[in-house]
Amino acid sequence: MPTTTIRPVPLETRILLDHRGVAWVEGTNTKVKEIVLDKIAYGWSPEEIHFQHPHLSLAHIHAALAYYHEHKEELDAEIERDYQEYLELRRQAGESPMAKRLRQAGLLCQGYACMMDGERG
Repeated sequence: MPTTTIRPVPLETRILLDHRGVAWVEGTNTKVKEIVLDKIAYGWSPEEIHFQHPHLSLAHIHAALAYYHEHKEELDAEIERDYQEYLELRRQAGESPMAKRLRQAGLLCQGYACMMDGERG
């Protein structure tokens, strides 16, 4: 009877770090944190992520999620930094002319009050 040898495949075969230390899924134009955000923000399963991003194999997706769990603190900090940068850029940009017109017309309410009052948002 032949013996079977099981060899673990290191995550590094599917996840690559660029010169800035950003983790990418090998052979794609997809960052690990993009897959993680799909999981966190939408609650998508690996199968749903694959459905939404068919260029990613399930092996790629599982490797990205495994990489995330092994580097959770660093990736969570990176995601938080990106979010804070987004908020700052949005604050600097100010309200768009379209949003101002919609607000003046009473078609757009502002912030948390909209959700509390059940108004349009």
